[in-house]
Amino acid sequence: MFKRLSTDTINTILIIGVILLLVEVVFFEGGLVFSVLFSGLMLYIGWKKYRKLWGKVFFWIGLLTLVFTILSMIAVRFLIVAVIFLFVRDYFRSRQDPERVTPEILDEELPHHQEPLLQQKFFGNQSTKDQSYQWSDINIHGGLGDRIIDLSQTVLPRDEAVISIRHLVGNIVIYVPYEVEVTIHHSAVIGRAAIFQYRKSKLFNQVVSYRTPGYSTARPRVKIITSLLSGDVEVKRI
Repeated sequence: MFKRLSTDTINTILIIGVILLLVEVVFFEGGLVFSVLFSGLMLYIGWKKYRKLWGKVFFWIGLLTLVFTILSMIAVRFLIVAVIFLFVRDYFRSRQDPERVTPEILDEELPHHQEPLLQQKFFGNQSTKDQSYQWSDINIHGGLGDRIIDLSQTVLPRDEAVISIRHLVGNIVIYVPYEVEVTIHHSAVIGRAAIFQYRKSKLFNQVVSYRTPGYSTARPRVKIITSLLSGDVEVKRI
C-alpha cells in the first residue's frame, strides 16, 4: 500500500504530524516532554533491576505510562487516523481493481532457475510478468483487497499443482479450466463459499472441503488451500 503513495502525500502527512507535535509541546509547556522522559527513566531503571521485584514494578509502570502518554498525543492520533484512512481507501480501490495472477508457460530456452511467480506482499496489488514462466506452486499471504487467480493460460504439472492463499479481508476468485480436476480446503471466520455448483451462503468460523469426482484418478489436477478472516471464496470454470 505505502509503495503506491506519492512522496508528496507521505511528506504532507509527516509535516502535519510534526506541526501538531510542536503545537502540543508548546501548548502543554513541556509537560508532555517531562512525562515522556519520566516514563522513560522508570522504564530504564526497571530494565536494569528487572530481577528484583521493585525493578519489575518500575519497568511495567514506566512502559504503561509511556504507551498511554504517546497515545494521548494529538500528533500520534492524527497518524493513526491517517493510516486507517489509507488502509480503507486502499481496500476499496483494490475491490475495483483486484489483483490478477496468471501463471504462464515456460519457454524451453529460459534457464531452470527462476524467481517466484509472486513476491510476498501484505498490501497492494501485484501480477506476474509478461514473459512466460514455468509453473511453480503458488503461496500468497495477503492483507486487504480482492485476489483473482487465473489458471486458464498455464500448463499445470502432470502430478499436482498446489495453490495456497492466506488472506485477511477480501474476496478470492479462482478461474479453473474445464479439464482440470480440483480439490479445495477453505476456512473462514466470516464469509461465503461458491465452488462450482456448491453454495454455502454463510460461513462462521467453519471449514469447507470440496473435491471433483475425478480428482483421485484424472490429470491435470490442482489442490487449493485458502484461509480468510472475512470474505468470500469463489471457484469458477473458464
